[in-house]
Amino acid sequence: MTGTGTATAERRTSAPPSPLTRIAGPTALLAGLAIVVTQLVQLATIDRDDKAAMLADPVYVANGIAQFVAFNLLLVALVAAHRWQEDRAGTFGVVALVAALAGTLGLGGNYWFEAFVSPWAADAVPGYLDAEPAGVLLLGGASSYLLFAVGWVLFGWAALRAGVFPRAIAVAIVVGGLAGIQMVQPPLGVPLGIAVAWLGVWLMRR
Repeated sequence: MTGTGTATAERRTSAPPSPLTRIAGPTALLAGLAIVVTQLVQLATIDRDDKAAMLADPVYVANGIAQFVAFNLLLVALVAAHRWQEDRAGTFGVVALVAALAGTLGLGGNYWFEAFVSPWAADAVPGYLDAEPAGVLLLGGASSYLLFAVGWVLFGWAALRAGVFPRAIAVAIVVGGLAGIQMVQPPLGVPLGIAVAWLGVWLMRR
């Protein structure tokens, strides 16, 4: 390979060293694994027939807190991973990043509410478990699910266009984003968790 070819390959597989780029791999790996594990635990503990018992289950509540932590890690992983491809991703990459951040932040709020508010409200607010979502609550929930999915699809698409990350990982992120529109229905968040963890492993090997 010529010197020019080597330089091009290096530009495609490395980012300027910084504290942010150095934590991209480990953070993405942790976030991805946390999403996979918490999705599976939620699947095992969810009980739509007895919501009161479900919200009183310490395993379910602890898992909800872990899901909120996972989404915080996911936010950091997003920004750090974008740093690797920002020069090649261009304006489209920035738009994708902002959309994915907004969607992840919104859905993370859902997990915060489920972990910290719902268990308390189930005991303290009469009729809380029988109330159907409506109005701004329904709008907020639906918009956060949609923006989360759109944001991650765009992020994966931006990665495909930039060509910094392996194509298979970028496609996996797109697929995970599509499935992520039902992230709160486990195990449909698992594909995105696997994709993000895979990206983390790849980044740690650079």
